[in-house]
Amino acid sequence: MPILADDERPFLRRHLGSTPEDIAAMLESLGESSMESFLEGVIPRNIRLGTPLHIDATHTEESLLEALQDYGRRNSSARSLIGMGYYETITPAVILRNVLENPGWYTAYTPYQSEIAQGRLEALLNFQTVVMDLTAMAIANASLLDEATAAAEAMGMFFAIRGRPAGGVFFVAEDCHPQTIAVVQTRARALGIRVVIDDALRYEFSESVFGALLQYPTSDGAVRDYRSFCERAHRVQALVAVATDLLALTVLEAPGTWGADCAVGSAQRFGVPPGYGGPHAAFFATREQYKRVLPGRVIGVSVDNRGKPALRMALQTREQHIRREKATSNICTAQVLLAVMASFYAVYHGPEGLRAIAQRIHALATALAEGTRLLGHAVVHGEFFDTLRIIPREGSASALREAAAGERINLRHYPDGSLGVSLDERTDEAEIDRLLRVLGRGSEERGERSAPGSGQEYTGIMKRTTPYLEHPVFHLYRSETEMLRYIHRLETRDLALNVSMIPLGSCTMKLNGTTEMIPVTWREFSRIHPFAPPEQAQGYHQVFAELSRWLGEITGFPAVSLQPNAGAQGEYTGLLTIRAYHQARGEEKRTVCLIPSSAHGTNPASAVMAGLEVVIVGCDARGNVDLEDLKRHTELHRDRLAALMVTYPSTHGVFEESITEICRMVHTAGGQVYMDGANLNAQVGLCRPAEMGADVCHINLHKTFCIPHGGGGPGMGPIAVAEHLAPYLPGHPVVDTGGREAIGAVSAAPWGSANILLISWAYIALMGGEGLRRATELALLNANYMARRLENTFRVLYRGERGRVAHEFIIDLREFKESAGIDAEDVAKRLMDYGFHAPTVSFPVAGTMMIEPTESESRAELDRFCDALRTIREEIRAIEQGRADRMDNLLRNAPHTAEMVAADNWTHPYSREQAAFPAPWTRLAKFWPSVGRVNNAYGDRHVVCSCPPIETYLETQTQA
Repeated sequence: MPILADDERPFLRRHLGSTPEDIAAMLESLGESSMESFLEGVIPRNIRLGTPLHIDATHTEESLLEALQDYGRRNSSARSLIGMGYYETITPAVILRNVLENPGWYTAYTPYQSEIAQGRLEALLNFQTVVMDLTAMAIANASLLDEATAAAEAMGMFFAIRGRPAGGVFFVAEDCHPQTIAVVQTRARALGIRVVIDDALRYEFSESVFGALLQYPTSDGAVRDYRSFCERAHRVQALVAVATDLLALTVLEAPGTWGADCAVGSAQRFGVPPGYGGPHAAFFATREQYKRVLPGRVIGVSVDNRGKPALRMALQTREQHIRREKATSNICTAQVLLAVMASFYAVYHGPEGLRAIAQRIHALATALAEGTRLLGHAVVHGEFFDTLRIIPREGSASALREAAAGERINLRHYPDGSLGVSLDERTDEAEIDRLLRVLGRGSEERGERSAPGSGQEYTGIMKRTTPYLEHPVFHLYRSETEMLRYIHRLETRDLALNVSMIPLGSCTMKLNGTTEMIPVTWREFSRIHPFAPPEQAQGYHQVFAELSRWLGEITGFPAVSLQPNAGAQGEYTGLLTIRAYHQARGEEKRTVCLIPSSAHGTNPASAVMAGLEVVIVGCDARGNVDLEDLKRHTELHRDRLAALMVTYPSTHGVFEESITEICRMVHTAGGQVYMDGANLNAQVGLCRPAEMGADVCHINLHKTFCIPHGGGGPGMGPIAVAEHLAPYLPGHPVVDTGGREAIGAVSAAPWGSANILLISWAYIALMGGEGLRRATELALLNANYMARRLENTFRVLYRGERGRVAHEFIIDLREFKESAGIDAEDVAKRLMDYGFHAPTVSFPVAGTMMIEPTESESRAELDRFCDALRTIREEIRAIEQGRADRMDNLLRNAPHTAEMVAADNWTHPYSREQAAFPAPWTRLAKFWPSVGRVNNAYGDRHVVCSCPPIETYLETQTQA
């Protein structure tokens, strides 16, 4: 296709927030005559990219959708009944349209500012309640990345609880899903844990075993009673994790009732399509006594400053930005959007509806089993839920495979020749008849199934007796009208990008173009099983190939792995490839990882998970890596140095002039350079990690390449590596992928959350190399423009050698603590009254705010945000000068809710108008926080992480 000229590329104009006239005005305000002269003051000349990116822009938005439709047609519509943790499901249309396809839900940010995230927090609290009820566990988190990594997190938690015993053994039942076993093994190798895979029913525990993992039902469908297994484990103080299926648990007894210490799994069956592997919300639930080591984020119930119930992220001491190298996990991304969908699915169906779906699937499986036996085949397990393992009668295996292919049905094929069939929500009686036709190939017998409804109730040894989902939220919204209003009510309690800019430094909250999002829900991409034969996913594989080539061109690296399904997962994976490289060269002793003190908190946590020893390198007064300290550490650890982790531009928002020297120093000492890609939005088209000297970087597709944040996930964190690291890229036990000496799987699916790769593919295809470069230029310009507008109001903490910032900058608020009793949190809460989400608070420097505008915000929006901050500074000045009360003031009482402002009793020394309408635009479109300042200390003292008591809930809903 021909390359499009600028006047043929309306998407580029729509992605970039400012007009050419605005850009010229911003340059003028900085004293620059051109973009090129501006860039010379921002990016060191020695790392500037000498040639344009070789990525052609050949698509309009319309032609791009047509191209993706063509790619979709190259994916097969065959029906996959493979199971192994992935099933087709039916997404209720009201959830599809109003959650998954709604920017009010998919563009929100992680709920650190809880007062403007109450809707999402309620949906996540519902999710936790679903998990806690169905697993019968005391506490659950707000989702993890996938089932396999959740199982690995369980192993890591048990390992920490038992004091990280040297030579410790973790038992894994041989009938767990193979991808789960593989991910656990990868994690265990780095931590020095010995994994034993064996038959759970015969395994004899020893004192060296600290934990165990079971699958319930097993990967091949068996439902087993594990009570005695748990008793044997507990006799040697081993803890037991159970990977399970939420839908199965509506009819099977909950793991928490029969001895499990932890339950993990995927909520994919709750209305989230398989999407060739993801994204899906994993769950993690455990006992009360382990809540302080529970990985991930937990939503808790607290109160606001008026005593009203309010939700927040609880137990945040585990957040890796705080615990760093002491963290037991590097998980800082959840799968929030997918957990929200799953929670609404449970609300939509309620306990009776979920049980009816499960019973119907089991009834159909029972009918299939009866027909299968009549045809002369053996069904291996007498106790099952939805999955049968079938031993074909002698001589019929190849005929059955041919018959299945003829019916366009994918079955699971075991090494011993047996077949697996997993039924799901889309299965009906006609599909059972098709399966019996397949199984009847070559037989004179006619496959019969039992009458509909026969054997509907599961009556086996593990029949559930424990109640679940008794809370009113799972019973109130049965009509679509009520469901629609409930979803909308929660949406309006959240501030997302459809309300105003979210200028979060380090998080790159940019436009997620509608055209980029549309293909995600197309059935040609959303309904494919990740273990379907590769020839049935040719459209996907073309997207993978092109996206990998483009990411390689952007970073300068020749090889890319798309498997890591979060940024922190990419960090971990990149470090594992470095370790594997050293080990392959006989340098196992290289285990030291140097990390600047300014690094993202996940960096040291990822290094520890990769089996590395963290050594902190200091920063100088300008926020740059202290070269003298780095030199001292590279010399001190020369024989043991594995890697340096460096973020570029720095976490302080500066292009460090010495980056090439830093890389050279590390290489001279025998180490490798890992570049954190969190700030890649400042590099694309202008410089490349590989050309600076890095050996590997991860790429936050949910930041730079437009996958929406989703309120804390989904995300993708692929890694790009130099040629010498390519052989170690992660593999997979089910699908052939990765390097020839692969480190093993790091995610459950071979290509991570494949479904959302379509978004980044679409963004790059629409922008082209030139468009990507212009986006980076504008991101840099916007940040410098805002820094200039604010520099006389607040101190800008760090700048580069030429006085410029990068794509983000830090303003210092620490002086106001003494002068006015105001801190960064007070400013963050007051911004809500102006209709804005706060920038990143107190990271990487306590008492500061890090601001990143991105390229997709208009100059008008940048000005509006700067005006809000400048007005807030005047509010602080009023306190400093005694014109406002030091304790009872606009900032200390923020945010102000409609209920507060409309109350009959108003005792504050400032007006209601000052509280609620501090700027002209708030009169045109006012976003009202739904609760006042949340009391975090109260929530820490009273940890409640499931839906509140019925009386409290009904009162809250009545008030709403």
